[in-house]
Amino acid sequence: MDALFHPDSFLSEGGPLYLRLQARIRKAVLDGELKPLEALPAERELAASVGVSRVTVRKALEGLVSEGLIEQRHGSGTFVSAPQRKFQQGLSHLTSFTEDMRARGHGTSSQWLDRSVGRVTPEEALRLALSPGEEVARLARVRRADAMPIVVERTCVPASILSDPGIVSGSLYEVMGTLGHRPVRALQRISAANLGSDDAELLGLPEATAALAMTRVAFDEGGRPVELTHSLYRGDAYDFVAELSLSQRS
Repeated sequence: MDALFHPDSFLSEGGPLYLRLQARIRKAVLDGELKPLEALPAERELAASVGVSRVTVRKALEGLVSEGLIEQRHGSGTFVSAPQRKFQQGLSHLTSFTEDMRARGHGTSSQWLDRSVGRVTPEEALRLALSPGEEVARLARVRRADAMPIVVERTCVPASILSDPGIVSGSLYEVMGTLGHRPVRALQRISAANLGSDDAELLGLPEATAALAMTRVAFDEGGRPVELTHSLYRGDAYDFVAELSLSQRS
């Protein structure tokens, strides 16, 4: 490891010192020079080895933590992160998180943040074709797959369909099916986002970590909009996968 952090290995390059050190550690992790769960030298030792300040070392490490390449454990030190499991969801079929994970052999659980009924907001009224003053059931939770927090999910459903959100413990779609309003079609938009402090804490990630933001409006068999969901998926552990085929031209 002495050769890995020798000043000659990167200080002759251009650019800010913290970025050069960061690039050297990143390359070592990606090339396998530093193994998963291997401990990095302490900040003081690393600063002395490469001839930079501890502030420079700390700034370099913070960037690598936000990328998920290393992790800092209070009282223990800095370690190369273990390989991250990736969960996938196809985009060709409409399923709930619970149903999708169950079909792939993963266990699911939820940390409930809110299950309440309240007056519809202007956005909710527009998306769900409701009148001002109507009520909606709101459900907010952190969804986990195999105990890993994957997504912060905030959903609203017309209260005329779901009058008691407390009856939802697992799959919302299964409950809506028993109520005669199972979603069968949805419009879904996925975009890039950075986690705010509250959502980052819920997912166990640093603030501003890259995430996938999804907004879904789902419709029942009669064409009525019955669900509006805003979700934030952790980008390091979740992929959306779509299968495409070439259209046949006449």
